[in-house]
Amino acid sequence: MNKSNIFDLIPATLKDELFEEIISKDGLKIERIVSYGHTTTEFEWYNQDSDEWVILLKGEAVLSFENRDDVRLKAGDYINIPAHTKHKVSWTPSDEESIWLAIYY
Repeated sequence: MNKSNIFDLIPATLKDELFEEIISKDGLKIERIVSYGHTTTEFEWYNQDSDEWVILLKGEAVLSFENRDDVRLKAGDYINIPAHTKHKVSWTPSDEESIWLAIYY
């Protein structure tokens, strides 16, 4: 058994958002996402085939949804995003990392 820590091995700076797959098995995927002021581009929307449960472990963020109100998240907040719900990250702070744990199912 190998032990890991979700807060280890985080680069001090990132050109692009960091997506790291932790587990993927039988229709379940868990990944760590690290943002430093990263956002989804203006014309890009995530529109996934699976549901996504995501928790913000550290930092802050704003998620935007097509035809819905924005959702502001702080550390400890989580949200379940149904499949094919168009969404994007519209803000994360650039002076600290935002660390997400996303579960796709």
